Amino acid sequence: MADLVSDFNSYRDKMNARISETANTNLKRFLALDATSYAEGALPVKTKEMLGLVASMVLRCDDCIRYHLGKCFDAGLNSDELNEVFMIANLVGGSIVIPHYRRAIEYWDLLQKQSDERA
Repeated sequence: MADLVSDFNSYRDKMNARISETANTNLKRFLALDATSYAEGALPVKTKEMLGLVASMVLRCDDCIRYHLGKCFDAGLNSDELNEVFMIANLVGGSIVIPHYRRAIEYWDLLQKQSDERA
């Protein structure tokens, strides 16, 4: 389980590279739009990543949740802020979001553990 973070990131990088090999112009534009939308702007990156996390929770996309959890962690989100993000996601998404909440907490714990081990 401890390798879940690195496995997720490695697989995502590998498959994004593979997708890029065959992506048509529209998909490349979409991916560029996604990257630029989460860049610093009128809203800080941290806020945008929290919004992405709420949307991912409500849409119940575990890959998206993991991705945005990692970005939130990198942006300096703390556990109190994360719990408020999760409360909004559960409020908007309803009880069907709870299994994703469980997995998200598990992944967040791994991110923290990995960070502690590096320190």
